[in-house]
Amino acid sequence: MFSSPTGPDVDLDPANSIPPSETPRAFARPRPRLLPLFVMGVAVPAIFCTVALPAYAYRSADAAHASTGELETYKAAEAQSLEVAPAVEPAAVTGLDGYTTTSAAELARVAQAARMASYGGPTVRDLLANPPYPNYDPSTIVSIAMQYLGSPYVYGGASPAGFDCSGFTQFVFAHVGIALPHSSSAQGRYTAIAPEAAMAGDLVVTDGGGHVGIYLGDGTMIHAGTPATGVKISRPWGNYWFVRVGI
Repeated sequence: MFSSPTGPDVDLDPANSIPPSETPRAFARPRPRLLPLFVMGVAVPAIFCTVALPAYAYRSADAAHASTGELETYKAAEAQSLEVAPAVEPAAVTGLDGYTTTSAAELARVAQAARMASYGGPTVRDLLANPPYPNYDPSTIVSIAMQYLGSPYVYGGASPAGFDCSGFTQFVFAHVGIALPHSSSAQGRYTAIAPEAAMAGDLVVTDGGGHVGIYLGDGTMIHAGTPATGVKISRPWGNYWFVRVGI
């Protein structure tokens, strides 16, 4: 045994020394595992990136050129054009908010107003001078009145080219030879009858004498309403009563 001036005693006896291969594991320095780290950090992401590439990324320039040529061929042949037969009708659009559809009755009214606007037939005076129906019949009154449903409204008018309320009743009754004044209040002074005795062909006077129409039965009347409606069918309103003429 020798003493070291700088450290503990060192046993130089070869019999007491420990071979390097038998050095305790506690004193061995671990070796870093570089290969697994390289595989996880570089190789694996590279494989995923390769798989994720879209197929067109590997298309060659020749393939891309061929596709462009095919597209031009289709365009030249109008392969993307569509011919629509002339007989095809556009679909009707319904249910749009803020808009309404035109009813068949309104279309008929507009057509009737257009036809009657150029009326050139007999006047009230002509009809009274030569009535086409010389005998009064309530059903005849209704039949005549219905012929002018949809005719336009014109204040002071007494022909199918334009009626007001009393002008309409005056024109209709002139067909059976009955002369009525062109005034709703004056027509309202004819013989009043009880509501339960009213029948189709009687006059209906409404608004305290301010309006008049022809009763159709079932609580309805035909009358020249307003410029917006023309001659139409509706129910009497307000304070109204029935008047019978021709008796």
